[in-house]
Amino acid sequence: MELNALNFEFQILALSSLIILSIGLLRVSTKFGIPSLLIFLTIGMLAGSDGILKIWFNDADLTRKVGSIALAFILFSGGLETDWVKVKPILWKGISLGTLGVLLTCLFVALFAIFVIGFDPIIGFLLGAVVSSTDAAAVFNVLRTSNIGMRKGLTSLLELESGSNDPLAVLLTTSVLGFVGSSSPSWDALIWTVFQQFSLGIILGLLLGYWIYRGMNRIKLDYEGLYPVLLSASVLFVYSATDLIGGNPFLAVYISGIIIGNRSFVHKRSNVRFMDGIAWLMQIVMFLTLGLLVFPSKMPSVAILGIAFSVFLIVIARPAAVFLALTGFNVDWREKLLVSWVGLRGAAPIILATFPFAKQLPESEMIFHLVFFTVLTSLLLQGSTIPFAVRILGLEAALEQRASYPFEFENKDKSDTQLLEYIVPYGSASVGKFVYELDFPENSLITLIYRGDSHLVPTGKTKMEDGDVLLVLTPEGAEGKIREILSRMGERKEA
Repeated sequence: MELNALNFEFQILALSSLIILSIGLLRVSTKFGIPSLLIFLTIGMLAGSDGILKIWFNDADLTRKVGSIALAFILFSGGLETDWVKVKPILWKGISLGTLGVLLTCLFVALFAIFVIGFDPIIGFLLGAVVSSTDAAAVFNVLRTSNIGMRKGLTSLLELESGSNDPLAVLLTTSVLGFVGSSSPSWDALIWTVFQQFSLGIILGLLLGYWIYRGMNRIKLDYEGLYPVLLSASVLFVYSATDLIGGNPFLAVYISGIIIGNRSFVHKRSNVRFMDGIAWLMQIVMFLTLGLLVFPSKMPSVAILGIAFSVFLIVIARPAAVFLALTGFNVDWREKLLVSWVGLRGAAPIILATFPFAKQLPESEMIFHLVFFTVLTSLLLQGSTIPFAVRILGLEAALEQRASYPFEFENKDKSDTQLLEYIVPYGSASVGKFVYELDFPENSLITLIYRGDSHLVPTGKTKMEDGDVLLVLTPEGAEGKIREILSRMGERKEA
């Protein structure tokens, strides 16, 4: 049965049932450490034309549009939860991975596609551009479900890379597609397009992000439920406005998310939770749609080629790009090796693989199924072995847990007071000290301590413990002093 031919009520029933089933099967992902992306794709394939429900769906252009909007929300949500303090020390490493790493991966894959597979140069570079970005969502899902973390800022580095490399991959794909059928490609035009897309994407992301933050705090809505609606509409506004002006919309929404997320605004905690839910919904819908689009019966025809291509990408292209992109930075070989192995391919490459359909390229179907096969291989091979890789390389660390608080601070008087979260590091000299001994800046108050699974309302004689999460009400400008006090290592006071 064709999806478009089904009545509206049945379409809604089918979509809602698939979403509910996807969420329910996340328990399987948690138990066995399977990336959630793989669960969603599998359900989509089982519901598709070659699956159990036999739903016929082959609208690649609709898939591209749905995927692009979904990716925008996912990037914005990731930006909202990106802690600038953690990202700042590894900023240039992440930028190098997100730019030079993508370019090198594209180049290495293109050379393989041209000289080994036998593709035309333009098609080879198109394939390289499509698979050049990584998907950290699957990585962090595996790490969280395996209760394992990575040390030395590696998690922040991978998070920044994943947020910054999608825009360049999209730009490379659309630029190479512009050369298809052209007898004399204009490299000057390509360089100008790259400069325009990135400069406008960065500028508009900064400006629009700041204006949204100011608007959220200035507008006084009678209904709290309208704030998430306003924020969601703002994501679409940033994406469409940047795209129409000629900037990179994915870069703009990611940067605007970082700008907003690292400032205090009305109902921030509830809005961040709402956007996290929207990001999950977008992931599920996007992956289900991608799963519906693929024809599993055609996968065996690209299996041998897909295995060779996947091995080259995972074992040669990605590590070579990572080692070269991180040359000159203070990153040892074990960290580079782990970053190489954690470079999972996910939603972005599959979405980009639908772009050639818009050009009606003869090779578009093969590219799509080859990329889809590569993503499945990456998730099965790399995704299932990430915890083992972290442990064997000796880069394991305690997984930082997110605290859940029973209240939210709303700054109605628009003062510079803000409610911030701090973690007492393991080995901190503050451990064992009473609250009154911490010498926090004036007018700073610890309102709540999250310890294990319980919440403590502290008094002056509450003692600090390793791993305590402190919720501190503090004036703007005192953040650095508090962080310095808590991160100070040295002789600890005995409890």
